[in-house]
Amino acid sequence: MGLTALCASPLLVSPLFAQIGNPAGNAPDTLMDSPGQPMPHQTNYQDRLFAQLAAAGGTAEVDFGNLAKKSGHSAIKEFASRMVDDHSAANEKLKSLAEADKIPLPQGLDDEHKQLRAKLEKLEGAAFDLAYIISQITDHQKTVQLLEWEIGSGQDADLQHFASDTLPTVLEHLRMARDIKAKLVS
Repeated sequence: MGLTALCASPLLVSPLFAQIGNPAGNAPDTLMDSPGQPMPHQTNYQDRLFAQLAAAGGTAEVDFGNLAKKSGHSAIKEFASRMVDDHSAANEKLKSLAEADKIPLPQGLDDEHKQLRAKLEKLEGAAFDLAYIISQITDHQKTVQLLEWEIGSGQDADLQHFASDTLPTVLEHLRMARDIKAKLVS
């Protein structure tokens, strides 16, 4: 009975029912409405790190999507186009939230993604397709973890809602990438 009740808990079923707001990790200069209640747009360390990592990943997805449009494989081209569209929209939304919270976002690719881009640029044909889709699986797995982390550890309700709203799309991207990889290796 106890295990059944635990498995049916709405908190375990969907991140939409997770707690919104987490004052843990506030900076010492955080302005408060009342004790333990930060004023609006007061982010904690987790919010800032989330926004910066999500922005770096989103920028890379658009960049790699544009690069992957050179593929001769129709499923890769369709996937790449979807990455550009979906991540461009998410990047714009994240940018507006970060601006409201005064969180500086990175510009351009980070070092990890620059190295990956350099590797992908050297590849062609089936080798490019497989390397690209494997990198997409890895990046989307990391993004799922990042979004779930923000949902549980963030303080800013808007960023937490962004993470909750974005998670289903990223999970869909991950499923699509895995399906394409299965087709490429079979």
